[in-house]
Amino acid sequence: MREGKEERRGEVRAFGIRHLSPAGAHFVGEFLDQQKPELVLIEGPADFNELLSDLSDPGLEPPFAVMAYSDSTPVRTLLYPFARYSPEYQTLLWCKEHGVRSSFFDLPSEIMLGLMQKKEEEENVLLREGQDSSLSRDFSPNQGPAPKRSFSERLDRATEEGDSELFWERVLEQSADLSAYLSGSRLFGESLRELSEDGQKERAENLIREAYMRRVIREEISSGIPAERIAVITGAFHTDAVCVGSASSEEERASSCPPLSDQELQRLPHLPAKRTLMPYSYYRLTSRSGYGAGNRAPAYYELLFEGLRRGDPSYAGISYLSRLSEKLREHGGIVSSAELIEAMLLAESLAALRGGRIPTHGDLRDAAVSCMGHGSFGELALGFAAADIGTKIGSVPGGLSRTSIQEDFYSELRRLRLEQYREMTARPLRLDLRENLRVKSEESAFLDLNRSFFLHRLLLLGIDFARPAGGEQENATWAENWVLQWTPEAEIQIVEAVLKGDSVAKAAAFAFQEKLQDANSASEIASLIETAFYCGMPELLQNALSLLDERTVSAVSMREIADTSRSLSGLLRYGDIRKLDRRPLLPILSRLTVRASLTLFEESACDEAASLLLAEDLLKLHEVFSEQEELNFSLWKKALREVALSDDRNTRISGLSAALLLDLSELSPEELSRELARRLSPGMPAELGAGWFEGLSLKNHYAIIARLSLWEGLASYLDSLSEEEFRRALVFLRRAFSNYSAEEKDRIAENLSEIWGVNPRELSEILNDRLNEEETESVKELSEFDFGDLL
Repeated sequence: MREGKEERRGEVRAFGIRHLSPAGAHFVGEFLDQQKPELVLIEGPADFNELLSDLSDPGLEPPFAVMAYSDSTPVRTLLYPFARYSPEYQTLLWCKEHGVRSSFFDLPSEIMLGLMQKKEEEENVLLREGQDSSLSRDFSPNQGPAPKRSFSERLDRATEEGDSELFWERVLEQSADLSAYLSGSRLFGESLRELSEDGQKERAENLIREAYMRRVIREEISSGIPAERIAVITGAFHTDAVCVGSASSEEERASSCPPLSDQELQRLPHLPAKRTLMPYSYYRLTSRSGYGAGNRAPAYYELLFEGLRRGDPSYAGISYLSRLSEKLREHGGIVSSAELIEAMLLAESLAALRGGRIPTHGDLRDAAVSCMGHGSFGELALGFAAADIGTKIGSVPGGLSRTSIQEDFYSELRRLRLEQYREMTARPLRLDLRENLRVKSEESAFLDLNRSFFLHRLLLLGIDFARPAGGEQENATWAENWVLQWTPEAEIQIVEAVLKGDSVAKAAAFAFQEKLQDANSASEIASLIETAFYCGMPELLQNALSLLDERTVSAVSMREIADTSRSLSGLLRYGDIRKLDRRPLLPILSRLTVRASLTLFEESACDEAASLLLAEDLLKLHEVFSEQEELNFSLWKKALREVALSDDRNTRISGLSAALLLDLSELSPEELSRELARRLSPGMPAELGAGWFEGLSLKNHYAIIARLSLWEGLASYLDSLSEEEFRRALVFLRRAFSNYSAEEKDRIAENLSEIWGVNPRELSEILNDRLNEEETESVKELSEFDFGDLL
C-alpha cells in the first residue's frame, strides 16, 4: 500500500515489517481487517506450511522457533524464531481466528540449507587457498550468529541518532496509526535497499529469495485468486521487490524483475531436511546473542506490544522503570518512588528534546542512570539485564511437531521430576544414589539414581543441559553434584541427536558405539566402560570389555596401565551403587596390575622428564592395589622393594618406592636409615640425592615428618654441599617442599629449627612463603639448566 495514492485493482496488498516489531505485530491485525484478504502470504520458508496448524495452537507459548535441520551429518540447522510481538505470529493468529488461508512463501528451508552448505564449501576452498573470506554466515534474518557488517555501520550512520535501533523505535514502533506505520515502513525499506551494496553475496541471495516469492505470488494469482485479495507480510526490505509486477499495469516493470523460473529453481542446491518446533528464549532473540534480526531488549519490546494493545502509550515506559526498580531492590539496591517518578519525567523530557512522541528505550535508560543510578551505569547493570532481556522461555506442548527424541527428552524430565530445572538460570542439583527406603514405589526409591543415568546420557550426547559440578562430597561416592541450565542450544543439540536414535537412551547407545570404534587405547576404552556404568547401560559393556581385553593382551605403556586400572578400580569399588554387574572387570584389572608389577623395574630406568610421569602412575597403581584385595599385592610390593633398593634406577622413583613401602610398613627403620645414609651422603651428586628426597616426599608425609633422624640426615647432607652443588639440589628441594601443606611445613620447621638451632616461627614463614617473581624466574632457570656441563 502506498501512502497518498489510491490503491489500484489487480495489485497485492503489502505490509512491510521488521521480524520482531511490536508496532508491526499490533497494526498487522488492523491492516488485515481493512483488506479482508482471501489469502495471506507470510515471509518464511515455504516448507514450514506443514506446521501452520501447530504454530497457531493455543497451547504454544512464545518465544519459540521453527528449526529446519539436515537429515545427514554434519547437521546444519536453520532457525526461524517467533515472539509474542512477531508480526508473522500475530498474522497466523488473525488468519486462524478469521478462517483465512495463510501460507509461508519464502525459499524452502531445504534450499536455504543447500545454499548454506555451498557457502561453507566455498569458504573452505578460500581458506585452503590462503584467502580471506568476506562471506557472511547470516544470509537470512533468521540465521544464527553473524559478524557485524559494514552495512549495519552505514545504517547506523544514516540515522540522526547514529543508531538504527533507536531510529526504528522512534519512527515506527511509536507510529500513531496504521497509515503512519505503513508510510514509515515503506520509507525504511527503501532506505535499506539504497544502503545495500551491489555485488555482495547477501544481495545475490536476497534476489533469489525475492524471485521465489514473486513466483509464489504469480502461481496464486494464476490459480484464480485476484491479486487485490492477496495480502503479503514481508520484511520492509523486500516489500517493493516482491510485489513488483503483481498488477497487470506493471508488466513492463515485471520484465526486469521476473519470478524464479522452473529451470532456475532446479539449479539451486537442495539439502534434504526435516522440521520441528522448539522453545526459545528472550536472550536468544537479542542482537547481543548474534541474532541478526534481534532486538536489544526483548522484554522491553513485549511491554511496548502490550502498551499498544492497551492503547496506553506510557505503559511500556512506566512498566519498564518499575520492573527495573524491582530488580534493583531484589539485589539490595535502594530506589525510592520519588526517583522512579523523576526518571519517568526525565525520560519524557529527553524524548521531546530528541523529537519523539514518547520515550524510547534509550531515553528510559538514560533517565534511569541519572535518577535511579545516581549517574552510574554500573549501579543499574544487573537491573538492566533483567529488565531488558529477562529469563523468559517459551514452551511447546507435547505432540506438537516435535521429533521423537524431543518427546522422549521432555517425557524423561517429567518422569524424573526435573521440569523445574528447565530455565535460563543455572541451578544446582545434588543426587543421593542410594536407595530411598522411606518411599513405597521402586521408581521413587531410585529416583536420584535414574536421574544420574539420564544426565550422564545427555553428557555422552554432548547436550549442554547438565554439567557435573565440583565441590565437597565428604568422600560420599553415593553423591553427585550437578548444575542444570536450559538453553536453546541444548534443544538444538537434542534435535541433532535424532540422527543417532529416536530416544535419549538409544541415541546415547549409538554415540557410545561410535566412540568405542574410534578408541585407540586401553585407557580410552576403560573410560568408555566407566561412561557406560554411569549411564546405566549394561547392554553396551560386553563389546567394550571384549575390546579392552584384546587391547590389554598386547604391549601397553605404564601410563595406559595406570589410567585403565584407576578407571576399572573405581567401578569395582563403587559400581554396586549403580546396580551393575562388575565381575567381568576384575580379571582384566588383575592382568594389568600384574604386568605393571613385572615391568616397573625396567620402566624405572628413565630420565628426569619421564620420571615425573612415572611417579604419577605409581601413585595411581598403588592406590588401586590398596583398594582391591583380590589383586597380587605381594608381587607389587616385591617390585617396589627392588626399585627402592636399587642404585641404577631413577632416584625420584627409588625415593617414591621407598615411601610407598614405608606407607605399607614394609620398610623397616633400619632399612630407611641405610637408604638415607646412602642417598644423602657427601659423595652423592646433589641432584641425585635431592631427587631421591623429592620422591620420598611424594607419599606418607606424616610418617616422614615424624622421623627426626631423616631430617637430621637431610640437614647434614645440605651442610656438606658446596654452593654450586646446593644450587643443583635447590630445584628438587623446592619441588619436594611444594608437596607439603602449610601445617606440614610448620612441623618440618620445628624439626629443622631443633637441628639448626634457629627460631621455628621464622623458619616456618620461610618455608610457607611463596617465591616472588624474581625468585620464581631463578628457579625456572635452574630447572632448565643443563647441570651435565658442570660434572
